[in-house]
Formats: sequence, C-alpha cells, structure tokens
Amino acid sequence: MMRSFIIPVGIVLIFSFGAATLMATAPVLKPTAQTALPTTIRIREVTPQRVQLVVHSQGTVMPSTESQLIPEVSGRIMWMSPKLVAGGYFEAGETLLQVDEIDYQNSKDRAESSLTRAKAEQQHARFEFQRLKSLEARQLTSRSQLENALRALKVADATLQDARVSFDQASKNVQRTTIRAPFTGLVRSENVDIGQFISRGSVIATLYASDLVEVRLPIADRQLAYLNLPAMVRGELPAAMQPDVTLTTQYAGQKFTWHGKIVRTEAEIDISSRMVQLVARVPDVSEDTPLSVGLFVNAEIQGLSAENIVVLPRSALRNNNQVLIVDSENKLRFRPIEPLRLYQDNVLIKAGLNKGDRVCVSPIQTAIDGMTVNPILDDA
Repeated sequence: MMRSFIIPVGIVLIFSFGAATLMATAPVLKPTAQTALPTTIRIREVTPQRVQLVVHSQGTVMPSTESQLIPEVSGRIMWMSPKLVAGGYFEAGETLLQVDEIDYQNSKDRAESSLTRAKAEQQHARFEFQRLKSLEARQLTSRSQLENALRALKVADATLQDARVSFDQASKNVQRTTIRAPFTGLVRSENVDIGQFISRGSVIATLYASDLVEVRLPIADRQLAYLNLPAMVRGELPAAMQPDVTLTTQYAGQKFTWHGKIVRTEAEIDISSRMVQLVARVPDVSEDTPLSVGLFVNAEIQGLSAENIVVLPRSALRNNNQVLIVDSENKLRFRPIEPLRLYQDNVLIKAGLNKGDRVCVSPIQTAIDGMTVNPILDDA
C-alpha cells in the first residue's frame, strides 16, 4: 500500500525538478526594434530641352477647284473624248466634246456678209460726206445737204459696228461648239453621250483640278495655342505664317506620306463640337504618288517651338499638378509644377523643375512627404 503511493509521488517530483532545471537554464530573449525597408522606385533626372509642338487631326481629301462643265451653245453632240468618263484624266485646253457646228457656221457666214456690206456702205457714206463738205466750203452746195450726208455717215458707222458685233458673236458661237478642258484634272461624273442634244446652260459633266488638293482638319480651339496662327484671322494666311503639315495614310497595305501647308482657317466655329476647321493644301503634282480625292488621311501639324521644357511620363504627374522629388537624403518631397501640355503618354512641364532634379516616375499608391525610398535610375 505504501509502495504504490511512494512510486507515483517520486515520479512527479523527478519531472518537476527537471522542468525547473530547464527553465532556470533557458536563454533569455531580448526584444529588438524592426527596421522598415525603403520602397524601391524608378526616377528620372530632369534635363530641360527644346520641344517642337505638334497637333494631330484627321480629314478627307477634297479638290481645291471643282466646277461643272456647261455648254454655252445648244446642239447635237457629234464627238466625245474617250477621257470624258468618270475618273478620266485630261490636260488643260484638251478637247472634251464637239457640238454640231453647221447652224453656227451658217450664222457666221451670214454675219460676215452683212459686215462686208456695212463696210462698203460706210465707205460710200464717208466719201459722200467729204465730197459735200468740200463743195460747201466753196458754197457750191447747201448746208442741209451736208447735214444729210453727215447723218447718213453716222447711220453707216452704227450699222458697221452692229455688223462687227454680230460677226464676233457668230465667230464665238462657232468656237463654243468645241468644248475644252478649263484646267488639268479628272472627271468626277458625266451625264451625256454621242448623238444626244444638249441645251445651253445644262450640266454635262463635273470636273475637278488635280494640281492642288485640300484637306479640312478639325482642331479644338484650345489646341490653337500650340500653333503659330494669328487669332481670328480671315482668308488666306500669309506665306510666312503657314505651318507645315504631314499627311499619312495606309492604303492597299502600304504607308504613304505627303507634305503640304496650312493655308487658311474657316471663318466659322462648329457650335456643337467647338472645333475650328483648318485647311491644308498639298501640291499634288509634286508628289510621286498622287493624293486621291476622297482619301482619309491623318495629319500632323508643326506648331510652336518651346524652350526649357521637361518631358516626363504621365505616371510622374500627381494630383493638383504636383510631382514627387527625391532629395539628397533619398526622401520624397512634393513639388508643384506648371504643365504645358499632356501629349500622348508624356507630360510637358514648363516651370517648377530644375536641371538635375530627380523625379519619381513609379506609380506609388500611397506617397508621404519625407518618406525614405530607394531610387533607381530609369534607363528609358
């Protein structure tokens, strides 16, 4: 009985002694302060530079000169040029259409006969007036006879003048039976064919010139500040103030480029979009690849040249026009700046930064003024 009691008590005492010994000899942990690792960010060093501003737009190519081909005489079409078809190309002065000229040639012949008769009568009247004037000076004829001769001369002069006008008109009508191209260009549409009777003043075709083409480019009024254009100018711009424009497009799997000038601004501002229409003119004859009417093109207009501009990615811009600067102790500091323009993926800054400043370009979600960072120079 005693033995069964002593053995368990002894075991408990042994384990208690062992636990006390382990606790007494265990190492003591000393608390240490945890040091936070600085956030790694990308930076760019500020280098002011000269920047050429550009403005982008889009538009459709239009002819600079477009007119309707209208005959000045009536008649039946006897001949048509094979170039008088939609898309046909012609040179200035080239014959496009021939109207039957028989009636007009007959009118010209009759007018020529009348002119010959009027010349003969006028010469006779003049001779008669000179003869009576000589007789009147020697008092061999009456004053009334001389006055009648003078009246006959004036009537003959008027008849001759009328005959000349009629002959000139008949000659012009004969010439007008041959309809020629007023300029070098292409045919947009035609409405007649051989054998058809056309009337004076009717539209037989629509033509447009190919030497110059124009493109209307809508520009937001706020972007006009980036172009060297006079405010509220009317009509054609002076040659020295016409900005360069580059037109590009993708057509048939190839990229094409043309160069021109902004020649004028349209007087009206679109009331719905607040856009100003600039007109670019391209000398199409000087290009290796013609600029087709109706083609949709992208335009890049050369603007002002700005000095001491800092170009940074948009990610560097913070709220309220601020950027984060890394000082000499690698601490973040907020710096207010004055942006000039947001262009594509960059921000152009005109004031607030100095050469050599280190600007944070990493998108930090929470930035605290005075926060220590680990800056890494951005190679881009």
